[in-house]
Amino acid sequence: MKRKGFIFDLDGVIVDTAKYHFLAWKNLAHSMGFDFTQTQNEQLKGVSRVDSLNKILAWGNTTVSEDKFQALMTLKNDEYLGYIDKMDDSEILIDVPKVLDFLKQNNQGIALGSASKNARRILEKVKLISKFDAIVDGNDVSKAKPDPEVFLNAASAITCDPKDCVVFEDSVAGVQAANRANMISIGIGSRAVLHEADYVFNDFSEISEDFIKELINQ
Repeated sequence: MKRKGFIFDLDGVIVDTAKYHFLAWKNLAHSMGFDFTQTQNEQLKGVSRVDSLNKILAWGNTTVSEDKFQALMTLKNDEYLGYIDKMDDSEILIDVPKVLDFLKQNNQGIALGSASKNARRILEKVKLISKFDAIVDGNDVSKAKPDPEVFLNAASAITCDPKDCVVFEDSVAGVQAANRANMISIGIGSRAVLHEADYVFNDFSEISEDFIKELINQ
């Protein structure tokens, strides 16, 4: 087989940490006197913490000083970390280890490309960190998706040409970033939402070894 690069987003692809982000953001919004909905939370997928807080404050018609802004980000992150510190491998999404193991057995490059600044911590908690040849997260990039920086850096880290890379994403911004990087984009989730992706699956249980072999040999 050829060697290609397979780049995975974290939240909503490998584990469902979106629920913990939602709880932490909702509690923060309530502390400031306004609500935060699941629909709004969907719009924060793949978005950095700074941009997420800016969006939430705008939805709440609220402005704060720079010091308060930094304090709110810390408050939210501390609560979120409290949730993820309780995570274990039972929170890995269906058949993710099966796909990672198949790629590993076939000597494919495997990287993480996530906006999360806690990516390494989460992968350690769920015992998957050893599966990845490279990890590029929110600590390593300056531009948020849909900018392709995180995926281009991940491709470089596993010495793969962008056109030889495949990205697994659950967010519109992530799919757009993969497309801008000239990579094959695979949406994990709703076809109606992720229609810009080259392929869309509900979850990894729908992704066969034969399909992966086809991707590798393209």
